[in-house]
Amino acid sequence: MHEYSTLAAVDLGSNSFHLQVARVAERQLYLLDNLKEMVQLAAGLSSDLVLDEASQDRALACLERFGQRLRGFPQHAVRVVGTNSLRVARNAADFLGKAENALGFPIEIIAGHEEARLIYLGVVHSLPSSDNHLLVVDIGGGSTELIIGSRLKSSKLESLPIGCINHSQHFFPDGKITKGTLKHAELAARSEIQAVAAEFSSSHWQKAYGSSGTARALAHILTLNGYNDGNSEEIITLAGMEKLREFLLKTGDVSKLEIAGLNPARKAIIAGGFAIMSAVFTELNIDRMAIATGALREGVLHDMLGRFHKEDTREISVQEFMQRYRVDPVQAARIESLALMLAKQLLASHPDKEMTEDALKLLSWAARLHEIGISVAHTGYHKHSAYILDNADIPGFSRMEQSQLSQLVLSHCGSLAKNRDFLGQPVNLARSIALRIATIFYRSRTHITLPEMALSIHKKHCTLFIPHAWLERNPLTDTLLNNEMDAWAKVDIGFHIENLS
Repeated sequence: MHEYSTLAAVDLGSNSFHLQVARVAERQLYLLDNLKEMVQLAAGLSSDLVLDEASQDRALACLERFGQRLRGFPQHAVRVVGTNSLRVARNAADFLGKAENALGFPIEIIAGHEEARLIYLGVVHSLPSSDNHLLVVDIGGGSTELIIGSRLKSSKLESLPIGCINHSQHFFPDGKITKGTLKHAELAARSEIQAVAAEFSSSHWQKAYGSSGTARALAHILTLNGYNDGNSEEIITLAGMEKLREFLLKTGDVSKLEIAGLNPARKAIIAGGFAIMSAVFTELNIDRMAIATGALREGVLHDMLGRFHKEDTREISVQEFMQRYRVDPVQAARIESLALMLAKQLLASHPDKEMTEDALKLLSWAARLHEIGISVAHTGYHKHSAYILDNADIPGFSRMEQSQLSQLVLSHCGSLAKNRDFLGQPVNLARSIALRIATIFYRSRTHITLPEMALSIHKKHCTLFIPHAWLERNPLTDTLLNNEMDAWAKVDIGFHIENLS
């Protein structure tokens, strides 16, 4: 993969959209530019989880501005991630097409655990090196992430479906703050946190950090108003939170909140954010929380930098999954090697070399993971493998990447009917054919001397060139390859075998 002198990360959060640009020098990142807009995407989610036109319009206008800043960037030097609101919106797919056109770059929707991992990566890179176990709390617009880690490694990750926007809309819809509404908001947040409180309690970490807008806003308010018992450092304390609670209840209406440090744009959502943070402090036994400058977008940048220097989290995850599901590494390596050889032949003429490199990397991972479903049952194991890959939390992978990995594994044997749409993409077709042929040749799960062979594809017609004499000596492989003709014909794709003399 090529290296780039400048990288950019775009975080499409439920509250704010962020664009961060950084210069790369000797494997270090130096921030060059930062753009932020409070789009409040979560505010446009209806009760049936549909993004309304107004929120889409705000988002698209913002992305057009971001797109101007990113003009001229190579595609692989920019990574765009969407979080909770785009995870849950029923019309997210329709919106994403328009959003990618406005921005000019593809958008990845990341799972909650992956969001948490990237947040921790951004936070820990902004802190002095330490052996302490850290708790990181990130209250966003639509979700709250909890992470425990040490140095660069996160060990516990959780994403809860409570954020400052959806919590404020639900418990303070008219902007009124009373003892009753605030109590109900805090209890609801506490009930979500209680399910994971044992894993994230103070016995598991030495220092707590808050990241992103809500934590920073609360710390700013507490500090400027002297609520932290005279401490001039921007932190959140239990005593300070109690004083802010008194102020919120005394004012009683978010529209009337006038207090030093509160951005007017955050008035409508501060009560929900406060309730969640109060619940976090109560359930996790926190009395003091420092504020970190790093967050999701910095984590995305550092993750990109790691990929360019062969420190790809996805590669580590694949290795861990192979161990967890007791994959036969020798068999996986055989299939990986042959599948990659065949796929390179099919993709040799593709004009986008970086996209080809990415496609081959995903094929490599699919070849190594295609048998993880055997741990569930041998019958229909490819379906179990596909289900695991589509639904598991796999650090480093976006939802789209997991979906592609799952469909590729599902297509490696058996019927292709459920993969018809997936195989409509030429790159997916090439990878699937290569993987299926590789598994056929190594059906015996032993080392064999492969014949010379060549694979070509033109539109929807694939031809395998192989010596007929070799097939005559290997009748099982010959039969299985001939069966492929019927399997591909059922999805309107031609597969033929020709003699290689």
